[in-house]
Amino acid sequence: MSILSPNSHLLYRELHHRDLQQHQQPNWCNGCCSNLKKTCGFGFDRTKYDQSKRIVKRDCKVAAFWDLSRPAFVEMEPITDADHLDVILEKAKQASQPIVIDWMAAWCRKCIYLKPKLEKLAAEYDTKLKFYCVDVNNVPQALVKRGKISKMPTIQLWKDGEMKAEVIGGHKAWLVIEEVREMIKNFV
Repeated sequence: MSILSPNSHLLYRELHHRDLQQHQQPNWCNGCCSNLKKTCGFGFDRTKYDQSKRIVKRDCKVAAFWDLSRPAFVEMEPITDADHLDVILEKAKQASQPIVIDWMAAWCRKCIYLKPKLEKLAAEYDTKLKFYCVDVNNVPQALVKRGKISKMPTIQLWKDGEMKAEVIGGHKAWLVIEEVREMIKNFV
C-alpha cells in the first residue's frame, strides 16, 4: 500500500499514533501510570487525541500497595507527672504490652526533628505498643530522675513496669530510628 505524504516524519508519526491507540498498554513505574507517548501536533486528529485521553484515564487505575486503614502517623500522648506514668505503666502491664517513651525538650532541635519520625514509627507498631513523650521542662524533676535521663533525646522502652532498653539520640535521625526499631524488635 502506497501513501503519499508531504513529509515522511508526519506519516510515521500518524501511523505510530494510530498503532498506539489500537494497542495502548499503561506504562507502569513506581506504582504510577504514565503514558508519555501521546502528543497533539501537526497531522493529528483532535478527536482521536481526546479519545485516547479517555482510554488512558480508564486504563490507568492505580491500586494502592499500602494499607489505607492504618494511620500514617500516631501522635504521641504526653506524660504530665509521675502519677500519670504509674497509670500508663499499670495499663501496659495489664495488657502485657511494652511502651516507648520519648524524653525530649521543646528547645532541643534534635528532639523536635525526631518527634515526627517517631510518630511515623508509632503508626507502624500501632497495635503492638504505644508511644508517649515527656517534655522534661514541663514535668516535675522527680519524673525525670525516675527515668534516669541525662541526655536528650532519650527513647526508652518500658515493659512490665521497668525500663528495659534505651537509645540516646544525639546523632542522625535515621540512625536513631533504626536503633529504636531494633530495640522494639528485641522486646516485641
